[in-house]
Amino acid sequence: MKTTEQAEENKICPLEMAVNTISGKWKIPIVWQINEGKKRPSEFLRGIAKVDRRVLNQQLGEMVQDGILAKQSFNELPPRVEYALTELGEKLVEILWQLNGWGKLLISENDKLK
Repeated sequence: MKTTEQAEENKICPLEMAVNTISGKWKIPIVWQINEGKKRPSEFLRGIAKVDRRVLNQQLGEMVQDGILAKQSFNELPPRVEYALTELGEKLVEILWQLNGWGKLLISENDKLK
């Protein structure tokens, strides 16, 4: 295999990386919930309809691993865990607001076509 082919094969697309990081049915709703001040898994369960606790914990863990959320565990009984946006997560919120505006444009254009 030629060197240029290897470089192209190993090249990481930033857009693909970003989309893969936030893909997951509940990741964007989780970010919105945290942005509104909710921090505990039980609050997410009440605020996001139909999310399973196991799936929620899995996606929270992925978001901590990806650097979007920070997890703080408290040494008390019963155990308490809270999540917060990291600086990277706060930048994601800014982008999601822009994407929200674009979604409004799509809705408006869709209404014009009807």
